[in-house]
Amino acid sequence: MRTFVAIELSEDIKSALDQVESHLKYSGADVKWVAKENIHLTLKFLGEIDEAKCEKVKSILDTIAKSTKPFEISLKDIGAFPNIDHPKVIWVGLDKGAVESIELAGKIDSELAKIGFEKETRPFTAHLTIGRVRSPKNKQAMKEKITGYQLPAASTPHFSAGTLTLFQSKLTPSGSIYTKLHEAKLA
Repeated sequence: MRTFVAIELSEDIKSALDQVESHLKYSGADVKWVAKENIHLTLKFLGEIDEAKCEKVKSILDTIAKSTKPFEISLKDIGAFPNIDHPKVIWVGLDKGAVESIELAGKIDSELAKIGFEKETRPFTAHLTIGRVRSPKNKQAMKEKITGYQLPAASTPHFSAGTLTLFQSKLTPSGSIYTKLHEAKLA
């Protein structure tokens, strides 16, 4: 099964991200937008694992969760990977919770490396993927929409991240379907 570890987002955060997507869609760019219900904070992509490995991952997540306190998450910037001039992924960054997310992703990466998962070679960036660019169509208009948009700080929602979730991801022609395999509550 294809799996990843993530933090689920509150409905308020998802609604705010939906508003950002709506604004960016006016660019007419060729982007596959992530469905509101599928947006999450990915901490580690695991790839294909079997049932035995899955059980070990669950145990490690439980251990990490017991030593991690819940933390606040709020939204900050909009950007693109690898960069704004050559966007492949459109994202919204974190304000509150960015440092904690980086530390948590590092713990997960280190502990899972002990059972054979490859360590990440790139530094973790706390971000929420909201779209994937399919072609250069209207790229300049998208760039202008991204650079010209400010998340309203006063009305940006916050929520307390309190659970690590192990998801299974099934790829289908109409998009990914995520199924929760395990939840580990933060201490």
